[in-house]
Amino acid sequence: MTRPSDTSSGLRPAGMSAATFARALRALEQAVGAEHVFAAENDRYAYADHFAGDESLHQPCGAVAPANTAEVQAVLRIANEFGLPLWTISRGKNFGYGGPAPALKGSMVLDLSRMKRFTVDRENGTVLVEPGVGFYDLYDYLQREKIPLWLSVPGNSWGSVAGNALDRGVGYTTYGDHAARICGLEVVLPEGDVVRTGMGAMSGSPNWQLYRPGFGPSWDAMFCQSNFGVVTQMGLWLMPAPETMLALDYEFDQPEDLGWVVDTLAPLRREGVIQQSPSIGNWLRAAAVMTTRNQWSDQPGQLPESAITAIRKRFGIGWWSVQLRFYGREEITTASQQVVERAFANKPVLSVQKSRWQQGDAPPQNAWAGAPISFPLANANWHGGRGGHVGYSPVLPPRGDLALDQFHRTAKLYADYGMDYHASFAMGERHLTNVNQVLYNKDDPEMMSRVDRFFRALVKDASAQRYGEYRTHIEYMDLVADSYDFNGHALRRLNERVKDALDPRGILSPGKSGIWPANLRPARGDRK
Repeated sequence: MTRPSDTSSGLRPAGMSAATFARALRALEQAVGAEHVFAAENDRYAYADHFAGDESLHQPCGAVAPANTAEVQAVLRIANEFGLPLWTISRGKNFGYGGPAPALKGSMVLDLSRMKRFTVDRENGTVLVEPGVGFYDLYDYLQREKIPLWLSVPGNSWGSVAGNALDRGVGYTTYGDHAARICGLEVVLPEGDVVRTGMGAMSGSPNWQLYRPGFGPSWDAMFCQSNFGVVTQMGLWLMPAPETMLALDYEFDQPEDLGWVVDTLAPLRREGVIQQSPSIGNWLRAAAVMTTRNQWSDQPGQLPESAITAIRKRFGIGWWSVQLRFYGREEITTASQQVVERAFANKPVLSVQKSRWQQGDAPPQNAWAGAPISFPLANANWHGGRGGHVGYSPVLPPRGDLALDQFHRTAKLYADYGMDYHASFAMGERHLTNVNQVLYNKDDPEMMSRVDRFFRALVKDASAQRYGEYRTHIEYMDLVADSYDFNGHALRRLNERVKDALDPRGILSPGKSGIWPANLRPARGDRK
């Protein structure tokens, strides 16, 4: 295996000589230990985006893995000294959005996965986590210690608790808006200074994870999806274990049912009768994790209607499905469930299943009960070969007519590009997020030739409706940022002013969310 400091034949940051890069690596080795600096070819491959059609576009020059806040400070100071661009990851499991790979090719990945300490406040229902703590780590601890708190987990729960919240990930429970549950951060700023937000700005405050604002401006949200600092500790609120969890699982027969389903759910969500963010998903969401496409059809292009009918019959599912959950004391959950049942009465429901869990029953092993899951990763195998997917998720108002219009336009683009329609509509308190998965086979050159054009067509279509994506793949961060165009891209100008003030050398996660440092902005138009 190549020594980290032997970089004569390896990738390095643009404009940096091999000698300078070697000196930077030696400084990093002294700061964190040589065994935690990775710059050999196999190391660079490990930090690539393995779902990308062309992994070389975002290949890192290596990685460095500090163990604590002091080592993060040291790494940032070294990066500033040598002009070494860093790309921060927590665990690097955000596949479909870039995984561990950097937006700027040749960046050094700042891997925080060794930082795995956490502290649970059982009484107040909070946790203080470092970025390397995974959902399985925290869940296992809560179960082992019999702590009556539930996590909220995303669909693929193998990643970082903190990293998912910082990227505005979502889950299945009433605490499913993960970014909204952040309360207090410890952040290393790009030049190495450490700040704590909210009540953490007072040394030893017992309220750091209890009261978000603190005094003066509130900064927690500033570090979500940004490159303004490295979060080394995060406070999160956890859900008290409920007395009961009641379920209503609805199936709907026709594509057009989406409209009235949205109009039925939206007022119940606004009123708080439904407190989770239920997701209305189509038939492929189930089929793609339980089967592969060749089991249904060998035809090129979009899956034929006969295959869709066969899939639905085999699994007993509708064209659309939605799973509703009610958490809390029995009187409240029972009443809420009854209100929803009345709302769906006399509607063209294909089927409904009811279930019930209460304290004393065996712990439910599903995401609605905060148990981590990873089976949705199987959808990458839908087409066979080296599978992958990219996510496309515009936000729109929670109206049935708009949802139907979004569905028809987007489904047509899927058909135009010969891709299988895989989508859901997640109901927020006052918005819908249309989460689409573009599934593909990296070993199919013809298919891969369509993916980039298809994605850009989707973004163009959403932008024409004035719908913006809430997060996106590293390849499309500039494209999406460009769609936020009010007042000549005033938001981007503000982000750039903050970036230049906090990170004058432009070393921290260049290009994250379309935010580039001054020295790299001239080439921004080439990246869209």
